[in-house]
Amino acid sequence: MEGVLRLRRRTLLTGIAGGLVAVGTTPAFADARRRVLHVRPGDLVQDAVDAVDGGGWTIVVHPGTYREVVDIPAGKRDLTLRGATRDPRDAVIVYDNANGTKKPDGTTYGTAGSATFTSTAPGLTVRGLTLANDWLRADHPEITGTQAVAAYVTGDRSRFEGVRLLAHQDTLFADTTALEAFDRQYYRDCYIEGDVDFVFGRARAVFERCHFHTLDRDVAFKPEGMVFAPATARANPYGFLAVRSRITSGAEDAAYKIARPWVPSYETTAWPSLVVRDTWLGPGIDAVTPYINMREAYPWQTMRFRECANQGPGAVISVPENRPQLTAEEAAVHTRRTYLGDWRPYARP
Repeated sequence: MEGVLRLRRRTLLTGIAGGLVAVGTTPAFADARRRVLHVRPGDLVQDAVDAVDGGGWTIVVHPGTYREVVDIPAGKRDLTLRGATRDPRDAVIVYDNANGTKKPDGTTYGTAGSATFTSTAPGLTVRGLTLANDWLRADHPEITGTQAVAAYVTGDRSRFEGVRLLAHQDTLFADTTALEAFDRQYYRDCYIEGDVDFVFGRARAVFERCHFHTLDRDVAFKPEGMVFAPATARANPYGFLAVRSRITSGAEDAAYKIARPWVPSYETTAWPSLVVRDTWLGPGIDAVTPYINMREAYPWQTMRFRECANQGPGAVISVPENRPQLTAEEAAVHTRRTYLGDWRPYARP
C-alpha cells in the first residue's frame, strides 16, 4: 500500500514459547509414507518446504521462533503447514523486511517482497501458527517505504485456521495470482493485528469468527489507520467478507476507520468490495464516518462497501449515508457459501 506513516516502538511478539532458532539443516522425516515432515528448533521451515515433492504433504512446526522468510511456490499444491500444538503462540515464523529495505543488490523489496510468509500454492492450509513481520518504523526513520507484510497469499483455496498474523502497515496481503483470477481464501478463528490498511488486496476472501485488532500509534493525526483496503477487480462480484467477527483497538475511541478503497496505479479499473456483517465493532472505530478515501479520484461512496447487522459502539448508525447497509436480498447473497462457491473449507468430516 502507498503512504508514509510512522509508529512508536512496541513489542510485537508476546507470549511466545521457545527461543530463536539457529540456521538449520535438512528437516527430519517423521514418516515419508504418510507424507509428513517435522520442523524443530535448529531446522528451517523453508528447508521442509523445499523438501516437499508433489502434493498433499503436511509440515508440522514444533514450538520455537523461526526467524526466516518462507516462500511456498505454486508447485507445492495442497500443502498443510501447521503448528505442533493447538496454541499459535508456540510456533512463530517472523522476519523484518519492509518495502524500502534494501536488498544486497541495492534495490528494495517492495510491498509484496517484504512478506515474511509468501504462498502462491493452490490448496494451501495453515493452522495454529503465528506469522509476523516485526519491522518497526521507529527503528528506520530513513526508510519511507514502511509497508511490512506478514503474509502475502495468492492461489485458489487458501485456508487459514487459528493463525495469528502480526505486523503494522499491510499485515495481510490477500491477493490473486493474476488480475483476471478470482482466487478464494478462507480465514477462520484468526487474529489479525496492524494499523494501516492491514488487510488488503484483491482476493475473494472470507473472514469468519476472526479478531481484528488495531494498534495504538504515537501520531498527532486522525485517523491512525484503517482495517481493510480491498482492491477487488471490477469483474469479480465478491471481494472481502467479514462475518461473525470482531474489531477491537488499543487506540483511543474513534481513532480508526473500517476501510478505504485501494485502486492500484497498475489496475485503475478496480472496484473495491467489502462487506462487514454480524460483527462486533468496538469503540476504536469511528462510528460517524467509518470510511475514508485513499485518493479523492476514487471516493469510497462509489465503491461496493456495505454492512449488515453489526453491533457495538463502533457500529452505531448516526449518519445513515455514511454507513450503507445490505438490503434483505443482498444479505442473502453475501454469504460464505456464495463467496467460496463449490469449495467447502469450513465443512467438517
